[in-house]
Amino acid sequence: MRFAIKTRPEHQQWEELRDIWIAADEIPLFESAWNWDHFYPLTGDTTGPNFEAWTMLAAMASATRRIRLGCQVTGMIYRHPAVLANMAATVDVISGGRLELGLGAGWNQQECDAYGIPLPPLRERFDRFDEGVEAIVGLLTQRVTTFSGKYVQLTSAYCEPKPVQQPHPPITIGGRGKTRTLRTVARWAQQWNAITQAPEDWLELREVLASHCADVGRDVGDITCSVNIRIDPAAGLEQALAAIAAYRDAGADLAIINLPHHAKPDSLTPLADALTTLG
Repeated sequence: MRFAIKTRPEHQQWEELRDIWIAADEIPLFESAWNWDHFYPLTGDTTGPNFEAWTMLAAMASATRRIRLGCQVTGMIYRHPAVLANMAATVDVISGGRLELGLGAGWNQQECDAYGIPLPPLRERFDRFDEGVEAIVGLLTQRVTTFSGKYVQLTSAYCEPKPVQQPHPPITIGGRGKTRTLRTVARWAQQWNAITQAPEDWLELREVLASHCADVGRDVGDITCSVNIRIDPAAGLEQALAAIAAYRDAGADLAIINLPHHAKPDSLTPLADALTTLG
């Protein structure tokens, strides 16, 4: 099993987030660091501070040198796919080819209502997501892209400069929808991420993903299957380690450790030492 960290960019100071990512960059065990794509906090006071995901990634790309960087996951509803493709290419260049391109359909009604962003019904949202992913891949890999979808239209569109990673930065798709999300994962993704309640739940979803992969001629083993494990300060590290071990035994490839608010840089070394026994 491999390991990564995730920081929730809510209710924290920029310096705290920056310093913990820089500290993770110095520990080879942690292969990637992640944030989320929201404009409001998801816990506590929802009127409190929350840093924007992609400008944060660009800054972290300049502040670090080794660790891979990603947003878990970018809501397609917030940005036109062509704009997002250009953002992704730029961050990949800034980072020297360390971007993990996290994508999702989006879901947050509160944010959409507040900002006047349409949140379509579920079926349309996933139709838009499927078109958006295909359009992004086209822009990142083709010199000129023309795409004629129901919701996305590109006419002789350019995305320059191209990303460092070829054919494109690895795509992570987050979600647990058995019919639409996992089918899109099978078609496009290099990583699948799901937040689940138990390994048994995760295994059931992975079996569905394997079926979709078979339908499109892919081996599910070629897709990194990751899980999120949150460290609850009240419960202590042992509870998180037990959960990680259970998902490891279930076959998860990557555990993304969700750090508590205000985590200190010096907390990462003992965490890495504990995780080394599980890897």
